[in-house]
Amino acid sequence: MTVSVIQFGGSNCDRDAVRALEHLGIDAERVWHEDELPEDVTGIMLPGGFSYGDYLRAGSMAAQSPILDDVREAAADGTPVLGVCNGAQVGCESSLTEGAFTTNESARFQCEHVYLRVENAETPWTAAYEEGDVIEIPIAHGEGRFEISEDRYEQLVEEDRILFRYCDADGNVTEEANPNGSRGNVAGIRGDDENVGVLMPHPERATLPDLNGSTDGSGILRGFETA
Repeated sequence: MTVSVIQFGGSNCDRDAVRALEHLGIDAERVWHEDELPEDVTGIMLPGGFSYGDYLRAGSMAAQSPILDDVREAAADGTPVLGVCNGAQVGCESSLTEGAFTTNESARFQCEHVYLRVENAETPWTAAYEEGDVIEIPIAHGEGRFEISEDRYEQLVEEDRILFRYCDADGNVTEEANPNGSRGNVAGIRGDDENVGVLMPHPERATLPDLNGSTDGSGILRGFETA
């Protein structure tokens, strides 16, 4: 298995992603967005950062990169694709998933540890957990508020496409536990198919115990092995 971590101008978590994946025994390599996907790619990660300096709208310019055509084609063929933070924004902007991530309700950049409740444990990205499990993972974003129309949100709920919600340490989904004002406390969703997932928190920053002491995010990255 080889995971291609797509590097855009302004990405700053691509090396962290490769390091975390390799720590889990998953081969990974960075691929520049102007290059083609390797023929042997078996997984794709869209990492965090500030692609194109978040110009116009976070993720919108990176979503126009030609490599996204390859990513969409690979996703349609069943290749696992995970978007993290800016990668989640790119995922939405490129129609890999629905909705959009916009300016935090606080209008501030927020960097802190948050709790997530696992909403659907039957996807590759959540299979390492049980439904209702609470995990602790860092966030670092200024445009992480998930928005979608009420009708489409209700459809996401009905189709069990919400992966994680922000919650407190006891698993309670409350307004106080919502760091950015996301609709329904949504922290991550899947695409039309389970092989595509995006989330704003950084699982690669909660994988190596010597980094911040938490390994709660390793189960998400192991989705590349189970998808």
